[in-house]
Amino acid sequence: MARIAGVDIPDNKRGEIALTYIYGIGRKASQSILVKAGVDLDKKVKDWTEEEAGEIRNVISTEHKVEGVLRSEVQLHIKRLMDIGSYRGLRHRKGLPVRGQRTKNNSRTRKGKRKTVANKKKASK
Repeated sequence: MARIAGVDIPDNKRGEIALTYIYGIGRKASQSILVKAGVDLDKKVKDWTEEEAGEIRNVISTEHKVEGVLRSEVQLHIKRLMDIGSYRGLRHRKGLPVRGQRTKNNSRTRKGKRKTVANKKKASK
């Protein structure tokens, strides 16, 4: 396994796919990184030389925010929204979907496990 940006990258995958295991790098970014580093997109990670891996590490460290730095930056953005009391911040605070999704039926990922709410009994005459 190659280790880039503190992440173990799988050996048996193509470089283009393997780099997406790093938080903050998607397919497009991984393609551009490999082109700048001069590594073939279809080359598997186990076939990379130490120089190629070093060049990829260099490109990532100079041009991209990844892993811990990016995660902390995203958390700071969310905290800022919550502090200023924007609608998106309130949705984050309540643990509800932030981007306009409906919540009557879905959004279980954000709301968590179902909580049954007991209904009122009808008053007898």
